[in-house]
Amino acid sequence: MTIPERYRYLTDQPLFAHLATVRPDGTVQSNPMWFQVVGDEVRFTHTSKRQKLKNLQANPTMSLSIVDPQDPLLYVEIRGHLAGVIDDPTGAFYVELQNRYGNPSTQAPPDSPDRIILRMAIDNVTGRV
Repeated sequence: MTIPERYRYLTDQPLFAHLATVRPDGTVQSNPMWFQVVGDEVRFTHTSKRQKLKNLQANPTMSLSIVDPQDPLLYVEIRGHLAGVIDDPTGAFYVELQNRYGNPSTQAPPDSPDRIILRMAIDNVTGRV
């Protein structure tokens, strides 16, 4: 599924999004994340050693929310599931996102050997714009 055009003004901007996953004990973990929409999926930079990946391996359900910074009553919620993980040992996607978010550095992070790209397949898109 692709993101409807009416929500693209939020997903096309370099806005922080909150990614929610379900922890093994059933509670929700929500964290601000850099993201990029690529075709019919949303991608995030992450590492193979963090809790969010463990959450997604146990339960691939995820939800992303992005709020309009000009009017916090307007938002998009993207619900989906983990479609896959891509190794990113050079941190290239991290650098791409850091550039998208206004940092012109080409320096990869020190944890590059552990870097991965989380691929979120989009199941449903809702919101208020």
